[in-house]
Order: sequence, then C-alpha cells, then structure tokens
Amino acid sequence: MSTKAATVTVKRLHTPHQTESFTQFKPLSTALKNEVFAAVTGLFDAAGGKNLLKKSGDVYLKPNAIDSKPYSYTRPELVEAVIQYWKNAGARHIYLIENCTQSNFTRMVFALTGYSDICRRYGVREVYLDEEKSIPFIFRGKAPETQDETGYAQTNFLIPRFITENLIDRAEENLYISLPKLKTHSMAGVTLGVKNQWAFPQPSDRRSDHNYNLASKLVDVLSYIQPDFTIIEGVEATIHGHYPATALADKCVLPFRVLIGSANVVAADLVGARLFGLKPEEDVLHLKIAMDRDYSRGVHSLDDVEIIGDISDFTQRYSWDLYPQFPEDITILKGKERCCREGCQNNPLTVIQILSCDFQGKGGWTIVMGKGHDREVIDAIKGRVMVAGHCAIAEAGDSLVARLGRKNIYFSGYCNDLCATTNALCHLMKVNPLLMAPLPFFKSLKLLTLSKLHGSQANVPFFFAHKVKVV
Repeated sequence: MSTKAATVTVKRLHTPHQTESFTQFKPLSTALKNEVFAAVTGLFDAAGGKNLLKKSGDVYLKPNAIDSKPYSYTRPELVEAVIQYWKNAGARHIYLIENCTQSNFTRMVFALTGYSDICRRYGVREVYLDEEKSIPFIFRGKAPETQDETGYAQTNFLIPRFITENLIDRAEENLYISLPKLKTHSMAGVTLGVKNQWAFPQPSDRRSDHNYNLASKLVDVLSYIQPDFTIIEGVEATIHGHYPATALADKCVLPFRVLIGSANVVAADLVGARLFGLKPEEDVLHLKIAMDRDYSRGVHSLDDVEIIGDISDFTQRYSWDLYPQFPEDITILKGKERCCREGCQNNPLTVIQILSCDFQGKGGWTIVMGKGHDREVIDAIKGRVMVAGHCAIAEAGDSLVARLGRKNIYFSGYCNDLCATTNALCHLMKVNPLLMAPLPFFKSLKLLTLSKLHGSQANVPFFFAHKVKVV
C-alpha cells in the first residue's frame, strides 16, 4: 500500500491529434473523442465510481470556461464525457457552473463553447454564477494594507449564494468536480484546479490585488472550498500564458494528449505543473502557499504524490510568460520600481497581443504601467496614452492629462480591470469588441439582455468601444 499523501493518475491518449495547424480550432476526431470518454471512465472507476456520489446524489461540475477563445476553455468533449459518466452512474441532478473572466458574461460563453447544447441534450442544469445573488466572505491570508504595506487593498469579497449553499454549507452532501484546462498562466504560473476556483469571487472582486497578492488570494478561496475530484484536461496544453492569440497557436499550443485525475486538487496541480517543467517555489507561488498553509491534505512537495502513469518523457521546461511578439509601433513603458506581471503588466499585454495578432489592431500610441518612471520619459510622450493600473495612474495620470488633454488619455484602474482595459484598447486599436464574440449582433444583444435581466454582475465592454471612447 502506498505511503504517499495523495495519488494522481495520468491517462495518456494515443489517438493522433489533428494534423492541421492549431490556428484552426477543430472538434476532436471520433476516435480521439471515444478515447477521452474511455479515459474519463477509467479515472472515475479507479477512484470509486458511483460510490463517489454523496447523500444528495447531485453532481456539480466546474469547467474552465473563462472565455470562448480557442484553447482557453475545457474542451466540450471532456465536459460531455464527464456528464455522460455521472448520468450513467445514476446522479440525481447534474449542474454545470461557471463565472467567466472579467469583460465577459457566462451565458454568452456557454453558448459559444457548445456547453449549452450539451446541457440541453443531457438535461444538465446550467448555472451562470455571475447572475446569482451573493454572500460576503473575507480574504483572510494577509492583513489589510492599512496594517501592512504589502497587505490586501480589498479584504471583502462576494461568493455566489449557489456556491455557498451547495458546495460550502452542504459539502458533505454534494459531489463537486473541477474540470480545468491544462494551461500555463502569464500571471499565476499555471491555471489548473486551484486557479479554476478564482471564478467564485464575483467579477468586481477580482480586480483589486491582482498583483503580487494574487497567489495568496487564490489560496484564500481554496481555504473555503476544495473539489472532491479534479480532472485536468490536457488534450492540448497551452504555454506562454492561458489565453493565446489564435494566430500564435502553433507556438503556444501543444498536443500533450493527457488527462490528469486526483481527489487532491493541489496534488493534481503539482503534476500538471511538472508536465510543463515548472516548480512551485520558482514558478507557481500559489501552490507553494497552499502547501505552506497546509491546505494540501498532507502534500508538501511532489515527493508526497504517487503518480500512476508514465510521465518520464515530459522533460522540457516551457515558458508561462507571454510569447514575445508585440506591435513595434506601440511604446511600452514599464515602471522600474514595480510592474506586477500578475496585473497591470501582463493583463493589458495579453489583450494587446490578441487584438494585434487576431484582429489587426492598430498601434501608434503609448502604454504606461507600474511605478518608478523617469520623469523625462513621461514628459516626452506624445499622442494617445493608456495608463494601466493605479500605480501608474497615481504617478503619471494627472501630468499626462494636463499636457496632452483628457481626450488622449485612457485609464484602466485597479490592478486588473479587464473590462476597462478592453474598452480602452478596442478604441485605441480600432477593434470592434463584438468580433471577439462571434455571434450575430442581435443574438449577442439578446444574451446580454437576458443576463442583465437575471441580475448578472459581469463587467462587459461597451459594444461600440471601437467607435466611442469609454475611459
């Protein structure tokens, strides 16, 4: 019998992946889809099968559906395989839950990814967490910044009542399964099972402290709730961040063809990070903090994990940082004292890369981020300027407005206000934000109207941000 604190099973998929460029996002072949279904069955059967069901008989599934951009979300084939398994196992009700990234709304993402179609076919209940009423919680991993200069700017946050009632208060009655995508993350090292729960704070509460405190806050959420089982979908893996420009997919998407399953979410994430050649102490701080705070159920390193399956051929280290391709005619000014990759650096740079590579966004302007800028450089800026993050706004905002005029200055506050960033960049780069949601205008408008009528708290860019300056 193993003496390890946790077991992680890695299922290798042997059916060939598509031979075309990954810039063409395609459904899986029938053979590969069938192998995914078989691998899912093997993972759950080995963990106890239908005996995993709890008192209620209900199953709650949380994919990674931050957006509908190719390779950023859990493949629908994996979601369908899991739903089919629990349908066959006799689950009473199955719920598919998500609260997508800032600057988007979940009802739209479910429609675009095909999740809604799957739910209708199988009778699964869709839960858009951005439309749910919420309960206040406390980020408790650090003191407020009023007591510690490196502490939290915001300590209160909201979790949807649906989550608190069903997965926190009734955790012993309901089966909660996390289905993240195997991705690096340009602001968190990796985004796997632990990061998948960042959907539980409502969108507005994710904007503050999306800086050097992000890793600590991810673990704060973990302290309230952990999945009963995690399957990391790695049919493809993404490197150079979690949200690759489709035009760069052949540089950022790899056909790993693996599924990773475990009852211990931290252990599953450690193995996922290991496949990228990443280490918690160097690359994935939130996993180190989770182990240090003892939210890992006895796992303190990969040595505490029994890995079932051969991963010896994963010997390369892959980059989690953004692929180094940005428009030459955009001047990027980073503060020398501080410029957090977790927020005001890699948040806007990701959007810039996508708008330029996938939508031919225009340059000819300057972005200022972080703090500790040379005054001479700031005073020499001409033309239009985006000022990203409260540090840069506090240091350079007023002087730029006074010299260049408010009409030429675009602000995106907090550490990571993705909606404000998208509004600003769509106007600066002349990209219609509706192009990022490939649905007819009136269908998009209908979904947004339904979302708002149901109380959505999502922060959504202005439909005509390319025409009208919002910030």
